[in-house]
Amino acid sequence: MNPPNRVVVGEPPLARPTPVTADSSESFALRHRHRTWVAHQKLVAASFVGDLAVVLLSLMVAYVIRFETGFRELGVIDPLIEVRSYFGHVGLGCCFMMFLLTNARLHDPRNYLAIRKTLLTIVKSCAFWGVGFLGAALVLKINPPISRIYCAIGAITTMVGMMFWRWVLYCILRRPPFANALRQKVVFIGWNDECERVVRRFSDGRSHQLSVSGIIAPTRGEAFTPPSDVPVLGSYEGLRSILRSTGADIVMAVDGSLERHEMLELVETCGKEFIDFKLVPSCFQILVSTLRLESLHGMPVLGIGRMPLHHAFNNAAKRLVDILGSIFGMIVFAPVMAIFALLVYLESPGKVLYRQRRIGLNGRPFHILKIRSMKPDSEASGRVGWTVENDPRRLRVGALMRAWNIDELPQFWNVLKGDMSLVGPRPERPEFIEDFKESIPHYNVRHNIKPGVTGWAQVNGCRGDTDLGERVKFDLDYIENWNFLLDFQIMFMTFYHRKGAC
Repeated sequence: MNPPNRVVVGEPPLARPTPVTADSSESFALRHRHRTWVAHQKLVAASFVGDLAVVLLSLMVAYVIRFETGFRELGVIDPLIEVRSYFGHVGLGCCFMMFLLTNARLHDPRNYLAIRKTLLTIVKSCAFWGVGFLGAALVLKINPPISRIYCAIGAITTMVGMMFWRWVLYCILRRPPFANALRQKVVFIGWNDECERVVRRFSDGRSHQLSVSGIIAPTRGEAFTPPSDVPVLGSYEGLRSILRSTGADIVMAVDGSLERHEMLELVETCGKEFIDFKLVPSCFQILVSTLRLESLHGMPVLGIGRMPLHHAFNNAAKRLVDILGSIFGMIVFAPVMAIFALLVYLESPGKVLYRQRRIGLNGRPFHILKIRSMKPDSEASGRVGWTVENDPRRLRVGALMRAWNIDELPQFWNVLKGDMSLVGPRPERPEFIEDFKESIPHYNVRHNIKPGVTGWAQVNGCRGDTDLGERVKFDLDYIENWNFLLDFQIMFMTFYHRKGAC
């Protein structure tokens, strides 16, 4: 028998279990994060090479279309131009396009699953490339002179090629093994209704970018009841070990759930663990995207800044689009309005246009115009009511008009007058607003901009007898994130998003 603690030559020593310590847990977390980082870098490199190949091929296809097809007959072309003379243009244009795409953070791993954002970035970058590359070529007087038609064709071919390639890449990455690696793991400290609403929104579908690991119970604040599918990981005292065991990428702390010194400690811990720190505000439950950090005599203050449509240029540009769009709409849809006005009159003689008092910008009342879809005495009792499905007051032709929004077409005149915009929150009647502003939080914020003929809520299915609270959330989202492309997107979506549930 061998004495204790003696190692016999030729026999391996007994393996002893390694205790799990904070250091070993930290090493594991760091190794995991490093492997994730390496995988992301490989994906970024692969997607960058793919983007470069697609852009280069698209610009070469644009050359063939411009100079080797019937487009050659358009404009004035130097007969000596050949493909070798355009190598410089193609190379320079390719570099410029890749710069724009990279500058727009198209290669950020957090954006690979956001297909809508990706496609919108491609459209914006290609549109800017078409104008910017032509302008730079003309200013620098590159020889041979660049063709304007080539720039336009190049922007289109690159847009189509990039959108197709990125859609294929998205279809690959949305599969569970890849998507799970790309999603950022979120740990909440504390919980409130806003957290639940956001979690439901970014967890919808297979392509969501975040996954919730769980909740850490705070040391203070009101008791909360988390959803059944979101686990409680433990208490704040075990914060560091929980963050390491879950491999969290983001910590979201609810404002007011921790003491001040605990919040400072949390921020410092996140920095040491290479974890992003976010604060979920408890007092700013709305217009969070417009919060701005400012300095007031050296004191940092957080407040709601100016929204996009508070800027004079944006307002003037939107008004110009409204004027041109309303004139175009009245001309194009005049025959449609005339036909349905006649059908209304034949079914129910009387006035075919219906004027109704609504509330517009800054609470100012105005009269909206509609083709009458109800019987003339639908509100003879003086009682104001909602329109419901299969409303007995509705005309037979009124059902068709309301399904296709034809009764709203006369509102182009309201847009031209300046009472409304083509796109914005739908205006409500003053009788309803008195109740809505008391029962629905932040309802009157909708009146900071002009009401619209169509809106973000309507194209997302919130029209007619639907949840008004959800409709308001869409309206506020539009107000916060307004831009020209969003307006045109909503106008386009209006033609095929006629019904739905919000």
